[in-house]
Amino acid sequence: MKQTFLLVVLACTLFTGSALAQGLYDRASVQKIEIFFGFSNWDTQLDALATTTEDYLLADSVRINGITFDSVGVKYKGNSSYNQNNNKNPLHIELDYIHGSYDYEGYTDIKLQNGYQDPSMIREVLSYAILEQYMDCPKANFANVYINGTLRGLYSSAESINDKFNGDHYYTSDGSFIKCNPVGGAGPGSTVNPDLKYLGSDSSLYSNGYELKSDYGWNDLVDLINTLNNDFSAIESKLDMDRAIWMLAYNNVLVNLDSYSGAFRQNYYLYKDLNDRFITTIWDLNMSFAGFPGGPVQGQSYTATTLDPFSNSTSANHPLIMKILANPMYKRMYMAHLRTIVQEVFASGDYLTTANTLRTTIDASVQADPYKFYTYTQFQNGLTTSVTGGGPAGSSIPGIQQLMDARVTYFQSNADYLLAAPAITAHAASNNSPAYGETITITATCTNESVVYMGYRLEHPLRFNRVQLFDDGMHNDGTAGDHVYGVDVVLNGITMEYYIYAENANAGIFSPSRAEHEFHTLNIAIVLPALGDILINELMADNGSTAYDSNGENDDWVELYNNTSTAKDLSGLYLTDDVTNLTKWQIPLGTAINANDVLVIWVDSDSEQSGLHASFKLSASGESCVLSDGTTIYDQVDFGTQSEDISYARCPDGGTFTFAGPTFDALNNCALGLNEFSVPLAHIYPNPSNLNFTIQSDVTGIYAVYDLSGREITTGTMENSLTVLNAETWQSGNYLLRIRDQQGNAQTIQLIKY
Repeated sequence: MKQTFLLVVLACTLFTGSALAQGLYDRASVQKIEIFFGFSNWDTQLDALATTTEDYLLADSVRINGITFDSVGVKYKGNSSYNQNNNKNPLHIELDYIHGSYDYEGYTDIKLQNGYQDPSMIREVLSYAILEQYMDCPKANFANVYINGTLRGLYSSAESINDKFNGDHYYTSDGSFIKCNPVGGAGPGSTVNPDLKYLGSDSSLYSNGYELKSDYGWNDLVDLINTLNNDFSAIESKLDMDRAIWMLAYNNVLVNLDSYSGAFRQNYYLYKDLNDRFITTIWDLNMSFAGFPGGPVQGQSYTATTLDPFSNSTSANHPLIMKILANPMYKRMYMAHLRTIVQEVFASGDYLTTANTLRTTIDASVQADPYKFYTYTQFQNGLTTSVTGGGPAGSSIPGIQQLMDARVTYFQSNADYLLAAPAITAHAASNNSPAYGETITITATCTNESVVYMGYRLEHPLRFNRVQLFDDGMHNDGTAGDHVYGVDVVLNGITMEYYIYAENANAGIFSPSRAEHEFHTLNIAIVLPALGDILINELMADNGSTAYDSNGENDDWVELYNNTSTAKDLSGLYLTDDVTNLTKWQIPLGTAINANDVLVIWVDSDSEQSGLHASFKLSASGESCVLSDGTTIYDQVDFGTQSEDISYARCPDGGTFTFAGPTFDALNNCALGLNEFSVPLAHIYPNPSNLNFTIQSDVTGIYAVYDLSGREITTGTMENSLTVLNAETWQSGNYLLRIRDQQGNAQTIQLIKY
């Protein structure tokens, strides 16, 4: 699959990342959310729905910071944090419940926690402020909530993990997506927990422990679980191990046991990204810092301050922990990540700056909260002192600083924590301004090491490849045995992002310490295009179901084509639909396109989304699309009325325009022109896939699959609602599936085989 992306180098420093999230999730301010029901018994109705169907109750309107949305869905949420007797229950607001176009700053779902089990009132927001330094995670801050004009109190507000979140962080939104929480809530009575234990090949065995959030994905989940338990040597092809290791290290340091690391093994998401691997995302941190009344093992007491870093390492109920800590390299990586969190955040005391800033921000709102679970005095003491009782569970909640000071002391005397890691004293590239296609050497200078690796990638959304560096005098590394390690890399990509990992028999270390979330960057010199180098190669002005952007929207798109054998820098070029305004939308700085490759730009007038989204839309009734440098036109396409899901494309690439089967984000297939009207006849899943594609259709007809040269791969008849295409022997790449029903209606769909 061809991927070319806008490259943005992110430089993060501890706790400054949030200034970043201005607006709805700005941590420096308290939001105001007002809910209006046209009836007074809204609480009774919300309770009734929460305990039966879990459906939304229709509110007349919701006002967020003065902006009003009518006909909005509202419901109570939560498990232990919800109770019919509470005056302040957790809330889920769905702005687009009735009006599909409604959003606030691009957000459609508002998730609000009620401060249950948290006298400090900052546990959730502080926890996400820490987590964002090491993993992709929700933004979070605070909101005062009013219902029918009456203040209900201060809530923490955490970004919903949904298609928008996946698109913003993982660059697609149509992958298998699973919420790892038991159906009906966690607890001793749960029949299945989302613990990743292998129960068998039948996906129905997992349905009570996991919630499918995408149209498909059960088979992908079973495949992941089977690999984890029964073929662990292949786990890196199924799971982003670095993020999983960060998750476990984070849970342990912060004693976040309402999580996979606790007795109920829950509160995380799995999303299968464009690298065909699942990514773990943590959520629901309102009971971190030992606020959860349970422990790491159900029915057993524990001491939070001395929670062992290898807790549950032999637990059959925690196969992810057990397998990772049984693998020597992963165990050393886990301890490296754990040390990083302890040293950067807690031993340094940096988290207290953020904690006290948050407390100042919400102080007046806490005092005014009529239904808070703890007193204002308990809030004032909640950072430094345990609060005994007073909460809904009547249990003792440790002060955050009190807990973490003791955790730091514990770690600093823990034998495994104190094992001596190598030091990475320097790293360098043989050329700091390399050109596209050049071969360079990356070197790393270390001490106390036994082996050194580099993880690198040449486009930002792709996975890191791990290669070994050598100190043998034969890899441009100097003299053998001088502790300088080297490896050569061919720079056939847009940019180089890399990190160094060194280990000995006892411990490991990363450079930078927050890798893979952070990394070193080496910019590759890309040549600016000349006239004729970059062409508009394909466009779709009536996209019904051909392609979806990272937020799951089927908008118009334009595809550019690099007509040369060298990567090109598109910075400073413009795209427009108005020949009298050539500078309508500028392609962002840092955008490049590989040699003989394509680049998709969404023309949807939606600049709030991540990625390449132009500031205009195309008209299906026909207009112009122009590429220029603001003065000189590089390419201009004038087109007439367009039909749904039919491309207007150059055939061959760079040639003459004609109507054709769409080849989104791929070179054009000119052997498959379309003369007939194409209607949606089927849904294909999973897509992309590395094994099988399933055609789901209610029509009887025929199908054929072609490669991009027009060669027929397979044909057959659709007689049942589900038809499975076995793609195991296909080469990785792009294909076209052509479907035709008995009435002659046709549909062409791109298939991507990994």
